[in-house]
Amino acid sequence: MTYEILEHAADIGFRAHAPSLPELFACAAQALVEIAMETADIEPRSSYPLEAQGESLESVLVNWLSEVLYLLDGRRLAMRSFRVRELTPARISGEAIGEPRDPSRQPAKLVVKGVTYYQLKIAQDQQGWFCEVFLDV
Repeated sequence: MTYEILEHAADIGFRAHAPSLPELFACAAQALVEIAMETADIEPRSSYPLEAQGESLESVLVNWLSEVLYLLDGRRLAMRSFRVRELTPARISGEAIGEPRDPSRQPAKLVVKGVTYYQLKIAQDQQGWFCEVFLDV
């Protein structure tokens, strides 16, 4: 699973790649966290449930990433990895692995205000699946 940063004049985006859709959603969540904060010193101490729903795979992805952002900012968690247990075009459930955030060990890099539908894309290619997501910063 990999991701790359997409340049944009006002926001920041990323393109994530993975062999399967569940791995793609996990990779996208990891990309969001790595854009927002330093992740090198996150310990995998606890598991935090994550669920989202939507009317399409794209809306499920936006809602999933919005839940990750809530854990990051609202619950002040530092997340090291993600697991997807179930994924359908209308629902996702999984978990984030990490610990309560310690700003001295996991400082912020960029304030992410939200996940947007701007140029949102999920598609399949020869290597598997990819998505393009832009974040409001």
